[in-house]
Amino acid sequence: MANPDRLTALDTTFLHLEDHSSAHMHVASVMVFEGSAPTLQELVDHVLGRLHLVPRYRQRLAYVPFDQGRPVWADDPHFNPYYHIRHTALPHPADDAALKRLAGRLFSQRLDRSKPLWEIWLVQSMSAGRFALVAKTHHALVDGISGVDITTVLFDTAREPAPTAPAAPWSAKPLPGSAKLLGEALIERSTVPAEMARGARALLRAPRRAAKQVKDGLASVGATTLAGINAPAPPSPFNVDIGPHRRYTFVDADLAKFKAIKDSLGGTLNDVVLAAVSLALGRYLRREGHDTDGLVLKAMVPVSVRSKEQRGALGNQVAAMWAPLPVGVQNPVECLHTISSSMEDLKKGGQAVGAQVLTNLAGFAPPTILSQAARLQARQPFFNLVVTNVPGPQFPLYLLGRRLQVLYPVVPLAQRQALGIAVMSYDGHLGFGLLGDYDALPDLDLIAQELERAIRRLARAANLPKASRSPAKRAAAKRNAPRAAPDGKATASATSGGAGANGRAGKSGGRTRTAGRAAAKQ
Repeated sequence: MANPDRLTALDTTFLHLEDHSSAHMHVASVMVFEGSAPTLQELVDHVLGRLHLVPRYRQRLAYVPFDQGRPVWADDPHFNPYYHIRHTALPHPADDAALKRLAGRLFSQRLDRSKPLWEIWLVQSMSAGRFALVAKTHHALVDGISGVDITTVLFDTAREPAPTAPAAPWSAKPLPGSAKLLGEALIERSTVPAEMARGARALLRAPRRAAKQVKDGLASVGATTLAGINAPAPPSPFNVDIGPHRRYTFVDADLAKFKAIKDSLGGTLNDVVLAAVSLALGRYLRREGHDTDGLVLKAMVPVSVRSKEQRGALGNQVAAMWAPLPVGVQNPVECLHTISSSMEDLKKGGQAVGAQVLTNLAGFAPPTILSQAARLQARQPFFNLVVTNVPGPQFPLYLLGRRLQVLYPVVPLAQRQALGIAVMSYDGHLGFGLLGDYDALPDLDLIAQELERAIRRLARAANLPKASRSPAKRAAAKRNAPRAAPDGKATASATSGGAGANGRAGKSGGRTRTAGRAAAKQ
């Protein structure tokens, strides 16, 4: 019987993608909360009170000698929550720009494989009465869809949740020795032919049904493989050698607006997301002097193949589709329809099913072959960038009574992938997280600005009412609304150009409003 703590082939691939490269295979998120931050001790106590629900977070990797099997998860006898939960602060003015710079530095640091593969950073006292958490988890431990369910372990759905039973005391099991790890791996390998024989007997009992499944599976594998081989990704400034350092920025969008665009122009919500990304990248490339006529970039779009029964389980259950991004198409309606039609064809062609078949087949590959295959995959130009869209909870979440305002996800960069875009919906928001190589994309913020402009263009094409503020900005405006003085006039601190911390009139507010009006006219 297989060891349930052994990493799957896909999980192991994410480890191999880091080997001998400057890629960091951790998924992450930046979460901004309303209110004052809890103390570090309060956060540590809260996490420890829920950690028994995700025991993998107390486990580290244990490697099989001589690479004779995939690693296993084992209890960390030196587990220390203060190593994984850390406390930091932002320099004045502690705004979103400072948070982005901090996130870029944190995402530049590889997780230590000798310890459980996760970190949470408590970011104290942001502007406008907020604080933040920056969370990192290795891709080998959790995929995007599974990660959404895991957040419910730390979050509550009410500001004052019902009390929960205290967790039982935890003590680590001894780490398995080399002899045990090697012996178990060899025994499991010897049982594979028996499992295959049992499968063969099942095929003989239902030959007609099995033949159809094999035929469909092979057709899907062909669709997936040919999509990468027959049409490799074109050269682009996003496909260059990358270093270990990262830049990060984010965009907060209105989920209702994306749904309205979908309802007006057609397609799916994911098609609208891909269209916004395509329009943004097209304008960015043209601004940088690149010819985009007829250029179609290829985005790798992860697709969850996790069943409802598996939701919340750790480990990766994802496949992939190669989606076209027609960056040469400047008309927003035409761009959306092109993407929608192509995605429908890909789904009918079975790309996602084929990718899952290939992933399952990888489970039979020896670890040394998996390692070489992962490195080969990273060097092949099958796609230009990753664009992942993960559905999140559409209701407020709370951490120790503080409401989560907005969440921005992070997708890791593989070799020669200088840009990754992750999208996640939450409580009416659609958070875009853009991760870029520090040297290859020094103007990552320009791509974010083009993304905001692309969303406005799609909204105008759908004849939606003009909305000049994102959900986060509307919430901030509500918090900072002018307070009426006794004479009925607004207080000075809330008026335009009010006094700053040094007592001088603030001019930045006026510049921000002017820039906002100019952006709204675009």
